[in-house]
Amino acid sequence: MALVKYNNRSILNVTALDSLASGGLNLLATNNITSGVSSSSFTSNIDSTYDTYLFKFINMHPASTNTHFRVNFRDGGSNFDASKTTTTFFSRHKEDDSNASLGYDNSRDLANGTGYQDIYFDTGANASDECGSGTLFLFSPSSTTFVKHFMSVSSSYGDTPRAYHNFMAGYCNTTSAIDGVDFKFSSGNIDSGVIKMYGLSKS
Repeated sequence: MALVKYNNRSILNVTALDSLASGGLNLLATNNITSGVSSSSFTSNIDSTYDTYLFKFINMHPASTNTHFRVNFRDGGSNFDASKTTTTFFSRHKEDDSNASLGYDNSRDLANGTGYQDIYFDTGANASDECGSGTLFLFSPSSTTFVKHFMSVSSSYGDTPRAYHNFMAGYCNTTSAIDGVDFKFSSGNIDSGVIKMYGLSKS
């Protein structure tokens, strides 16, 4: 998004506020989940219109205990099974202050795998106040030249209980366009939550 500077003279001469530079986030779709669903997909509006797509997942609440929030990508077929190579790390802190740590978690990594990638993990239980929220960026999904990079940062309620700050990044190892994104828990339904998809205006 371009930064536009206005001096005293230019502000004085403004005759219509809508002539000012607008923001670069464009809301394309909202999945508002109010009852149990197995997954939440976005299968349209992912194209060359934008170079960067942003997904915001808000208060994702699982129906099952000890489950992980995940993502996968579709690369032109009918399934969400794009090959991915990823890396993850996290920080965590227990409510009773008995444990705090920062670590790399190679058990969450994929090495050219087609399965779902954990975004955040160890939700612990499915009590009414437990959930996770965060963002996922997908870069140049319509490119047919390069691999497709993505990265996510999230905060989640962890087991026993604790706060997690989760970091995940990687790339879809394909030169085919990515045309769909799917979110789900590793077991059970998504009980509730909101996922929004935005396109970032090209600069």
